[in-house]
Amino acid sequence: MRVLLIEDEQQMALALKAALNQHGFVVDHVDTLALARESIMDQVHEVLLVDRQLPDGDGLRLLSEMRKRGVTTPAIILSARNDAQDRISGLDEGADDYIGKPFLIDELIARVRAASRRSQTYLPSHLLEGDLLLDLTCWEASVAGQPLHAPRRELQLLQVLLRRAGRTVPRRMLEDAVYGYDDEIQSNALDSHISRLRKRLSDAGAKVEIRTVRGVGYLLRVGA
Repeated sequence: MRVLLIEDEQQMALALKAALNQHGFVVDHVDTLALARESIMDQVHEVLLVDRQLPDGDGLRLLSEMRKRGVTTPAIILSARNDAQDRISGLDEGADDYIGKPFLIDELIARVRAASRRSQTYLPSHLLEGDLLLDLTCWEASVAGQPLHAPRRELQLLQVLLRRAGRTVPRRMLEDAVYGYDDEIQSNALDSHISRLRKRLSDAGAKVEIRTVRGVGYLLRVGA
């Protein structure tokens, strides 16, 4: 799941990005309304996390503009302005949820998941193909009931491949699922992740395989 974080406090942004990454989210971070507008138009996000007090204005203004333009992406306001009238204004301007700072990371993660369930891009809690299972609630994979230990980026790739099992997934789609705006991408990084994931699945005796579709991308399917 791809999240757009609109937050100008750098320490807060780094902490939120790290926490969201650990729970399997790809995070794009911007720190102004101007950059947020560009990001919303250029990239599909499942959830927006919006601070109110930004250098070039109130995050509520952005939400109001986006709703008027027909953007329905679920949005959660994160703000130190948290009295009853602030929350009412936020919800009236198009926010789906409003969380006052400071907040618990676990609560934020739960609310992001809840917001995604209300969107058209809702993911099921489990993805299964053959004997390979990915549990999205705890971000753990298993083969025939045995844990498959893999780093976050390999699990993110596995999620996309499982969602489109039996179909070719273009390289660009896989890269978008794994890397945020701030990530440096080496030319062979995706291939290296896929290679390591293949080996893990093979070592675990999984009955699925990841095939290379030359010049296009990759495909996950139950093996012969």
